[in-house]
Amino acid sequence: MTDTGPDEHVVHDAVGPSFTGLQAGAAIAVGVNSLLALGVIPILLGALVDEHRLSASGIGQAAMLELLTMGVTTGLAGMVLKADRLRLIGVLASLALAAFDLGTVRTSGVGILALRAAAGAAEGMLLWITIGMIGRTVTPERWAGIFFTSQVAAQLALSLSLGGFVLARYGANGGFVALAVVSLFGAVFAPLTASRYPPLQLAPGQGGMPPVRGLLALAVTLVFVSSNGAVSVYLQPLAHQAGLGSDVARMANSLSLVAQMIGAGAATALAGRVRYFTVFLITTMASLAVWWVFARASPAWLFIAANAAGGMVALFVSPFFVPMTIGADPSRRAAMQSGAAQLFGGALGPLLASRIVSDSDVRGVLWLGAGLILAGMAGVAWLRFTASGEQAPLASVSREA
Repeated sequence: MTDTGPDEHVVHDAVGPSFTGLQAGAAIAVGVNSLLALGVIPILLGALVDEHRLSASGIGQAAMLELLTMGVTTGLAGMVLKADRLRLIGVLASLALAAFDLGTVRTSGVGILALRAAAGAAEGMLLWITIGMIGRTVTPERWAGIFFTSQVAAQLALSLSLGGFVLARYGANGGFVALAVVSLFGAVFAPLTASRYPPLQLAPGQGGMPPVRGLLALAVTLVFVSSNGAVSVYLQPLAHQAGLGSDVARMANSLSLVAQMIGAGAATALAGRVRYFTVFLITTMASLAVWWVFARASPAWLFIAANAAGGMVALFVSPFFVPMTIGADPSRRAAMQSGAAQLFGGALGPLLASRIVSDSDVRGVLWLGAGLILAGMAGVAWLRFTASGEQAPLASVSREA
């Protein structure tokens, strides 16, 4: 950041020295690489179950471990590491991620769980680089929207490739080899990021743990995100229980990514113009309607359409966790942990789901998801309507409160 001339700065809404367009774009690309697997993990793990290399409960356990280690790594890095040597960290983490993805080819059962956990740690380091850039901007919801839109576009391309050709011809192993190859792109973009980020400018006496309301906002984030994580990872088994084949689940996953891209794009366009509470309320009602469809013996077109609607609102709400958290803690200490909280939520959902499913029945995850999202919505409402009226020092966040 300090190694570029002022004429190159285009991201003028940064807190601290501005980022160049190249640096901001490279940071987004590194983050896209960190979350690429999440867009295809339902069909990859579903393929492992079809090949009898993983049990139904193993789907939830594998997803939980990957997201958990990603969240722990991202959170710890944000708390204890200086934002320095980011380029080297990005390259090494990308290479490690590719190695872990490739290692999944020769494993089954517990070995798959261990490798997905290791992959999550590498992904967490890459995500930390991106969150550090987003969290230092005045309009974090806009940059988060750009990030999510880019992420879903890449996931969609990979999902179409895997579902339409790779998995049908080469099975789950082909899918993980493809994932390893695309993971190497992170090593290409990492050297183009800023070499370091400046420390956050905290008021005297601030530092350390976020305040109580900031911690509550992180807890709300965790619970809200866990609802979708509990249901979405069981997409393929839910399709089977509706009497539908794996091809329908793969099509539903791909079209959901298209819808997610639309949702993320809408969030980017509406950043600073819509209240976060409204977004959370819409997401809650839409998700409950989608899961009602999943609970029935729906035809393929309705199952696919419902999953697309669920994907759209899931990505539409994602950028608004940041302004919600900043509204609760204007110091941004909690906001810097928002990404980790979302990952923990993504891990908690599959973990809870894995405790209530069996190989013959997975529909209990729908009740679980409904309970979690209603609890999360209650927390959002409490934060919104118990606000003291103290405003964050940012116009964009005050409009969201």
